[in-house]
Amino acid sequence: MTEPEPHYANVSPNELPSLPRNPIHVVLDNLRSAYNVGSVFRTGDAAAVEHIHLCGMSAHPPHRKIEKTSLGAFEYVPWTYYERTSAALDHLRAAGIPIAAIEAHPQAVPHVNFDWPRPVAVVFGNEVAGINDKTLDQCDAVVCIPMSGYKHSINVATVAGIILFEILRKWNALDG
Repeated sequence: MTEPEPHYANVSPNELPSLPRNPIHVVLDNLRSAYNVGSVFRTGDAAAVEHIHLCGMSAHPPHRKIEKTSLGAFEYVPWTYYERTSAALDHLRAAGIPIAAIEAHPQAVPHVNFDWPRPVAVVFGNEVAGINDKTLDQCDAVVCIPMSGYKHSINVATVAGIILFEILRKWNALDG
């Protein structure tokens, strides 16, 4: 019989063992909902992303709504807040990290067809307005999730989960 994997829910972040991180940088571009930000932290922790970059109006810790939906994951995932998304993208570009915007756009490549570079930064936009053209111009690629419904819209936290785990699947990083 194999031992169950350890569960770290009640362990202080300072006492956790070192965790290998996947070279994925999540950029949240002006998210309106702190609950969505918290959900992305929780999903980012599940995917062991390297860093979350919170930009503009996106809420950042400490924040009651982030704490509620992240279940404390904001304590485990490295993050930085930027007043402007362009500053985060400039930082990533200077580090040599390719940037992919996740957006419903006529020229976007479907997420299952995109050749995800390693490392990569993925930009998720505002729940209503999406990613503005100026920010899209700073990205190396535009990727979408094909949709069949009338709204052609999925909650941004759900999109983050789909995209992050598609990247890990493509990288064969889900084997354990």
